[in-house]
Amino acid sequence: MNIPPSHAGTVKHLVDRRPEMSGEDLAANLAPPPQFEAASFDSYRPDGEYPSQQAAVDYLRTFSAGQTPKKAKFFSRKPKQDALKPGVYLDGGFGVGKTHLLAALWHAEPGTRKYFGTFIEYTALVGALGYVGTVSLLTGSSLICIDEFELDDPGDTMMMTRLLTELAATGTRLAATSNTPPNALGEGRFAAQDFLREIHSLSSTFETLRIDGTDYRRRAIEGNCVTVTDGEIDQAIQRATASGTTMTDDDFRTLIDHLAVVHPSRFIRLLDGVDAIAIRNTTELDSQASALRLVAFIDRVYDAQIPIVASGIPLDTVFSDDMLSGGFRKKYLRAMSRMISLSTAA
Repeated sequence: MNIPPSHAGTVKHLVDRRPEMSGEDLAANLAPPPQFEAASFDSYRPDGEYPSQQAAVDYLRTFSAGQTPKKAKFFSRKPKQDALKPGVYLDGGFGVGKTHLLAALWHAEPGTRKYFGTFIEYTALVGALGYVGTVSLLTGSSLICIDEFELDDPGDTMMMTRLLTELAATGTRLAATSNTPPNALGEGRFAAQDFLREIHSLSSTFETLRIDGTDYRRRAIEGNCVTVTDGEIDQAIQRATASGTTMTDDDFRTLIDHLAVVHPSRFIRLLDGVDAIAIRNTTELDSQASALRLVAFIDRVYDAQIPIVASGIPLDTVFSDDMLSGGFRKKYLRAMSRMISLSTAA
C-alpha cells in the first residue's frame, strides 16, 4: 500500500475524535478540496465520444471571462440567449468531471472573494453563523460554487434558494452541480428539471449544461473493492507505524455509529492528519440513514484521496438491493465508484 510519509507514525481511531468547527473554520474551508487544488480547464480531459464534455469546457471558459457563450444546441431546446445568465448549473452522471470543472471555474476566477463548498457545508455555515450572518459574510463575493446541491431536505433546499437569490441580486455569480435523490432516468442524468423545479425562483438565473459520459474512475477500475484479512490489516498498520505514517483502525459498525454523532460538515476534520484508513468487519448496512452518512463520509475521504484497506465483505457491497433500487441510487453508485477507487491491498 502506498502511504505518503507525512505524519508521525501512530495508530489512531476515528471513533475517538469529536471534531468541532466554528463558523469561521467553516468559512475558511470554503475552497476546493486538495484533490482539485490544481484543477483547470486545460487539465480536464474530455471524452471524445461525448461532445457535451468539450462543449461544457468551452462554455465555462467564456462564462469565466464574463462573455456571452454561444451555447451548443444539445444543452437545451430553448432558443439561444443573448444575455449571459449569472449562474451555471452542471447536470450529468457521476464521474464525468463536474466537480473538476466547478473547481476549474473557481480557480479561474480572479480575486479572493470567492467560495467553493458542498451544499452541506453551506447549510452548516448558516447553522453556525445564522442566516443574516451568512448573507453578510458572502455578500460582495464574485463567485460562489456549490457542489452536490442536495434535494433531500426541502427546508434546506428552500433556505439555500433564498440565500442564493439574495446573493445573485447583489451581483454574485453562481455555479452548481447537483446530487439529486430520484432514480428516474438512470445514472442520475435527470437532475436539471428536479433542480430547477425545486428552486423555481432561481430557474431563470442558471444556464443548465448537460454533461454526458461514463464514470472516469470505472474506465480503469472494474470489479469490487479489495478485501483483506484482519491479520493483513495488522501487518499494514505495523508497516505504517514503522514508516512514520498515520493509519486509523476502526470496526465498521462502530464507525457507522460514530458518524451518527458527528455533523457531516465536520467529517473532513475526522480525517486531519490521516494517511490511510483501516476498516474491519465490513457488513451490509440495514439502515438508509446509516448508508447516507457513509456516503457523505466517503465523499470527504475521496476528496482527501486517503486509501482504504478493509476486511469483511467488499466495501462497495454494503448497500442492500433495496437501497440500490430506491430513491438514493445515484448517491450509492457514486460512493461505490469512489470506494473502489480508494480501495487498496494491505
